[in-house]
Parts: sequence; C-alpha cells; structure tokens
Amino acid sequence: MKYRKLDNHEMGRCSAEEYRGTLKHPVTVLLHNIRSMYNVGSVFRTADAAGIEKVLISGYTATPPRKEIDKTALGAQDSMAWEYCPSPLDTLRDMKHRGVTICGLEITENSRPYTEVQVSDFPMCLILGNEVQGIDDELLAECDHVLEIPQFGTKHSLNVAVAAGVALFEMIKIFRQESSPGRAEECFITEHMS
Repeated sequence: MKYRKLDNHEMGRCSAEEYRGTLKHPVTVLLHNIRSMYNVGSVFRTADAAGIEKVLISGYTATPPRKEIDKTALGAQDSMAWEYCPSPLDTLRDMKHRGVTICGLEITENSRPYTEVQVSDFPMCLILGNEVQGIDDELLAECDHVLEIPQFGTKHSLNVAVAAGVALFEMIKIFRQESSPGRAEECFITEHMS
C-alpha cells in the first residue's frame, strides 16, 4: 500500500472563523502560572486539535498576542476561544456551580489515572499548573478529581504541554466512546464545511 501526504486543501479543515462556530467537546483548560510562552502556544494548538471549548489563562501565564505563543500555536491562538481570568478561584467556583467537574493534572495523594475519566465527569475543566511547582494548593483544593499520568522512567513528570496533549486526547476518546448514542455528535461536529 502506498501513502501520499495530503495537501492542506485536501484535509477539509475549516477556517478559524468557521471553527469558532462549531460545537466542541465539553472540556475547558485552565493554564495557571505557566512560565513558558512556547508551552502556552502548544496547549492552544492541542486544544484546537482536540476540539475543546475554551482555554482559560490565569496568574502570570502570558496571553496572546505574543510572538513566542504564535510560534507554537500556529494560528490556534486565533481559532480557540480564550480569556484571561484575574481570579481563577472565582472562575473555578462559578464553573462548579454550573455543574462543571474540576480536574487537576497533578501527582498527589489519592490521584487517579487519567484513563479513568468517565463520561459523567463531563463537562470538565482541566487545570494545568506551573512547569516546576505544579498546581497551586488553593486551586488543587477546588478539584473534584486529580488525574495522574503514570511515569515509568526516572522522571516524575512530562512537559506541561505534552501532558496536556496526552490527557486531552484520552478525555476526548472516553467522551466519544462512552457517551450515549448521539451525545458525542450533539456536542461536537465531526464534519466541517470545506
């Protein structure tokens, strides 16, 4: 079997404007105190690829437009809905009040494997914390669940943008496989207008 790479126009991707109008998977990401703008841009790109609802930014995490974010986001900073949250605690509490499950991606006592997310956990907000210190204790206290990506080598963590990709795509997979028939389609349009 031969394989030929598809050109961009053959992939049927929608424009940033069209993408903003499509339904998304019921996941939001909160980036709190992320120090690397390249990581921020990478999370934007992953969030776009995963078709999630929104990126929230808080603390000293940089916001677009910044050339460092643009370099790794590759346009996703324009397609993804995002906002800066001056008070992440208030934002998380408001989300919880609206029925959103708050999950931290961190290694803690009583954390559970990221693969154990259930469809009942959606809609969900995934908190990603600082590359060195992790999620602030005050935000961790707001979590309904803490998810952990198992580590099998000598390192105890992945790069935050890599961890975001691993977790987000597993969440989307679980949501799409375990949703009641039609629910995934109601929450996400799989066919974009070309």
